[in-house]
Amino acid sequence: MADRAGRPGSVATALIAHPGAELYGSDRVMLETVAALVERDWRVVVAVPSEGPLIAEVRRLGAEVVLLAAPVLRKSVVKPRNLPGFLGGSATAWARIGRLLKRLRPDVVYVSTLTVPLWIATARARRIPVIAHVHESERQAPNVVRAAIAAPLRLADRILVNSAFSRDSLTEVTPTLYGSSTVVYNGVAGPAAAPEARPELVDGLRIVYVGRLSPRKGVDVAVDALRILRERGVEARLDLVGAVFTGYEWYEQQLRDQVDRAGLTDRVVFHGFQSSVWNALERSDVAVVPSRLEEPFGNTAVEAVLAGRPVVVSAIGGLAEAIDGFASAISVDADDPVGLADALQRVAVNWSTFRRTAATFAPIAAHRYATDGYRRRVADEIARTAHLSSEHALAS
Repeated sequence: MADRAGRPGSVATALIAHPGAELYGSDRVMLETVAALVERDWRVVVAVPSEGPLIAEVRRLGAEVVLLAAPVLRKSVVKPRNLPGFLGGSATAWARIGRLLKRLRPDVVYVSTLTVPLWIATARARRIPVIAHVHESERQAPNVVRAAIAAPLRLADRILVNSAFSRDSLTEVTPTLYGSSTVVYNGVAGPAAAPEARPELVDGLRIVYVGRLSPRKGVDVAVDALRILRERGVEARLDLVGAVFTGYEWYEQQLRDQVDRAGLTDRVVFHGFQSSVWNALERSDVAVVPSRLEEPFGNTAVEAVLAGRPVVVSAIGGLAEAIDGFASAISVDADDPVGLADALQRVAVNWSTFRRTAATFAPIAAHRYATDGYRRRVADEIARTAHLSSEHALAS
């Protein structure tokens, strides 16, 4: 059992602050962090602002959940008309967070993502060790905005980043953070065994997109690529597995209109959010990750490789880093539907080769992104940040 630093025999407590209660990439990584600490007999309390499917998963792992509304830093906050509301909400949340910290007396506060910086400041003001986990990269934003977003990290005792790309993006504008930051690749849990792909594409190429329906994710690029394939006489269909952020319903409608205009209503299916991606990947022949803006990592790309499926990704940011060395992955220019269509046609034409290669690289990806390796590293970092003894930090 992990002992509290300086208080032998008591259980160490970690408070995890997370910006939402969904089950996308950073949410699933946070669950691996919860599992890592529970395995070492920590008391883990996860604070989220609202209800959602994440909560049941947190409790299933043996952690506690607290609902505490705190402002989440979005791009819209920097607009003058939105800033007063954000600051007002922060003042109220500061008091709520303070009361929770006083009640729990955690040994460490783990702040999941850059979007909830108030937790860093509040914990630091109470002299509680803070470790922040960065899952974002905002290289496309002006440097002054990037520096402002990164500024709260100066208050953290330790920073984890999910890729070398994310670390470079962060330290370009805040070089002083380099010494306190460590790259820890995401642990990505795969299926028990990679499902065997179809021997032949008897009804055409089955393409799947898994993730948020968002302009930055380039879902419309995938729809355009499907249209191009059809115009070339390549039989294909596209499954979209994911939903929009509240307030982005217009983008889903835009996608549906795009599908209608292209005459693809019988070839594109909107499945909505699904808590597990494996059934969707098993039904597919190839996955696409057509992001038009730089991604800090590539969980969905890794999941496709783990499932034994070829994947086509935008050659930008952490996506390229995540699939580096996997011959079953193809990189194409971002925001280029023709290039994406070319790659998908290449998969269809050379299906037997891609099918065999994808099966070969699935276990290699499982080893590289094994969850037990992630859990060990992140638990060690959290224990050290909490100033626990080395025997607890290094316990397996």
